[in-house]
Amino acid sequence: MKILSVEQIRAADAHTIQHEPIASIDLMERASRAFVNWFCEHFETGNFKIRVFCGLGDNGGDGFAIARMLHALGYDLEVFVVKYSDKTSENFQKNLIRLEKQLTINYIENKQIILSFTENDLIIDALLGSGLSRSIDGLLKPIIEQINMSEAKIISVDMPSGLFADKPNNSADVIVNATHTVAFQLPKLAFMLPQNAKFVGDWHTVAIGLNQDFIQNSETNFFYSSPKVAEKLIKPRQKFSHKGIFGHALLIAGSHGMMGAAVLSARACMRSGVGKLTVHSIKSGLPIVQTLLPEAMYWEARNNKNTDFIATEFHAADFNNRFQAVGVGPGIGVHGSIRMSLEKLCEICQDLSISMVLDADALNNFSTENRAMKKIPPHSILTPHPKEFKNLIGKPWADDYEKLELLREFAVDRELIVCLKGANTAVALPDGTIHFNSSGNAGMATAGSGDVLTGIITALLAQGYTPKEAAILGVYQHGVAGDRAAEKFGMTSMMASDIIENIRF
Repeated sequence: MKILSVEQIRAADAHTIQHEPIASIDLMERASRAFVNWFCEHFETGNFKIRVFCGLGDNGGDGFAIARMLHALGYDLEVFVVKYSDKTSENFQKNLIRLEKQLTINYIENKQIILSFTENDLIIDALLGSGLSRSIDGLLKPIIEQINMSEAKIISVDMPSGLFADKPNNSADVIVNATHTVAFQLPKLAFMLPQNAKFVGDWHTVAIGLNQDFIQNSETNFFYSSPKVAEKLIKPRQKFSHKGIFGHALLIAGSHGMMGAAVLSARACMRSGVGKLTVHSIKSGLPIVQTLLPEAMYWEARNNKNTDFIATEFHAADFNNRFQAVGVGPGIGVHGSIRMSLEKLCEICQDLSISMVLDADALNNFSTENRAMKKIPPHSILTPHPKEFKNLIGKPWADDYEKLELLREFAVDRELIVCLKGANTAVALPDGTIHFNSSGNAGMATAGSGDVLTGIITALLAQGYTPKEAAILGVYQHGVAGDRAAEKFGMTSMMASDIIENIRF
């Protein structure tokens, strides 16, 4: 699913109007009906009052049409128009005439007005929509502030009023704090970013019949990996398959006191369909891994004066014609000798065309030495959380939009795939595109969750998925397993091992 800019969505509207053909007011009617259908599925008529707040443009016209449709369905509602200007749109006027035949409309023209709400109210925000280009001031500001102070649920039409769709707001901007945002046709970039979460709430999209050929031909760097898209990547297994077909993965993980990271990553790798798995770790980790995961083989670290961490002197002969993928990083620690070992590992993997996943301490080791970073083979998959990514690039960012641009530039310049972890994990590809994930929940914010992701992606690489497929599908399946675990245990009670037990391909 593409994420288009406001200008591109406007162009899609215009193209649809011209080529369907359909009148602009009828397209608005179709969009409003789609919103109402969603609303009725989530809020049946009951002991509450709907208060619809309309602006003076097309978003306000949507609000009028929505109010008219809900009134016809028996909902108790009240409509307010905030008169912050003398100008109105043509569609606003047309829908105003239609609604006036059914309801009395309340006009707000005074900043001093005091609005009254109850906790049972539902507020529909149709003030500004997605076309906003400057910060809110004047009459709209105190109205939005009062809406936000209410205990009512707030449903925004297409976009929370005051929130920019494609660029950062100022910190002092007044923005509707929506409980739900119902977007027309496609999500907005703003929905994907942590800094906007309190404004967007839970977001949803409703199809309004915009021209699909136009959307498919529109260029963008941003995509949303919906369940339908991600699940299409899964390769079916054939009846006469055997373990040799599904690859041999190597996981380099663990150190003294951190063998749990190795076990979690290894268990996730096995659950994700790899044919064979070898775990490379410290000598004292052997009984731990072999006891907790008898399905895995063990390769004991060698040439290591300090037996508390891995600093193996790797040789190409250990890898040639043996491993199809290498995952490295969970719990290995940070040390100069570890970095040197990892540099040699990267050289071997590049020479032998072995796919790599680098996570956690692998990234922390490389972030201390820019020269070493250059040894990571092109199209390797990195899975940092935001702090690790900041260390990798060596500088902070002012906001989430700048972070995305830094992420995109890093992936392109280094020819790497970077899975920046978080809600809607962003998978940045060397072609300059970013794919946001659709699965997962806050219960996954727990120790070991990232180790599980490393195991999943490593397994997919070993099975022959391309790095792009492995990253997008691995992140999605990781999130889906987390969603299953949350249903069983609740988000607060989840552990990383619960995610592993809910992996299903």
